[in-house]
Amino acid sequence: MQLDLNLMAVLDALLEEGSVTGAAERLRLSAPATSRSLGRIRRLTGDQILVRTGRTMTPTPYALEIRADVHHLVAQSRAILEPKRTLDLGNLQRTFTIRGNDALTTAIAPHLLTAIRQAGPGLSVRLLAEADIDTNDLRHGRVDLEISSTMPTLPEINHETLGADRLVVAFHPDHPCADAPLTAERFAAADHVIVSRRGRTEDPIDVALKSLSLRRRVVASAPTSTAALHIVSQSKLLVVVSERICRPTLDACGLRIGTPPFDLAPVPVTLAWHQRYDNDRAHAWLRNRVRDSFAGFLGHRPTTGADAAEAGPADV
Repeated sequence: MQLDLNLMAVLDALLEEGSVTGAAERLRLSAPATSRSLGRIRRLTGDQILVRTGRTMTPTPYALEIRADVHHLVAQSRAILEPKRTLDLGNLQRTFTIRGNDALTTAIAPHLLTAIRQAGPGLSVRLLAEADIDTNDLRHGRVDLEISSTMPTLPEINHETLGADRLVVAFHPDHPCADAPLTAERFAAADHVIVSRRGRTEDPIDVALKSLSLRRRVVASAPTSTAALHIVSQSKLLVVVSERICRPTLDACGLRIGTPPFDLAPVPVTLAWHQRYDNDRAHAWLRNRVRDSFAGFLGHRPTTGADAAEAGPADV
């Protein structure tokens, strides 16, 4: 049997109005069209639904039994199909999932979690570690947002650059580099730890050194910036990290920083999401809160047209 949702709307109106004429006026249909729909409903259900008693129509016992359910189903269908005009965060029950590396997560978490806690009691967030392999979690809806330094390649993934952060050399205050200018030769002569989620022991810095006919010794690779900075805080190693993004950990570890002795491109911060969420007001609200979180230390807050329309009167 092929389901016709229009019949549910007609049935709801018939049960509410108690007459074909009243239902037709309510639905802005002609009385003959409404009468034909009633005939179809009778054939489908095997019940008269409304029976004439004198000058009025009376619902059958079956009609009385299903009236509340029919009304509820029609109301639910309308709620699903009608566009949301406002965003009521105070009553929203939703868990957002954000994936990013540890430094980015550490940088945005305080501001973002404050916004989520203030917005509504039913909101929460899952902060996932950056995967060591490329995944399709955005495509399959397992992740709402990804924050990284790379651009997505799938056409259905939207993205924007939130800003960029310069790279600096971090070291212990007692490191020899703390007391002398950090030349390329001194940089190459030191021992290093590098950040690589895949365990690589070379990165673009080695290419820059090679162009100067220099090589460095990489003693270790660490999967995250936080791990690498903690290693540096207890050793005489150097590590190159993003300055403002890693500032909380740099300060917590009591490390000093210097300018690399060669040109390194700033690291972009990219926000990515699946296009299915473009018109999702709650998701747009989340994107704007992430932008706000980064704006404090990256100094850049882009806004797209879709996201500017996130708010209704109940938005926070």
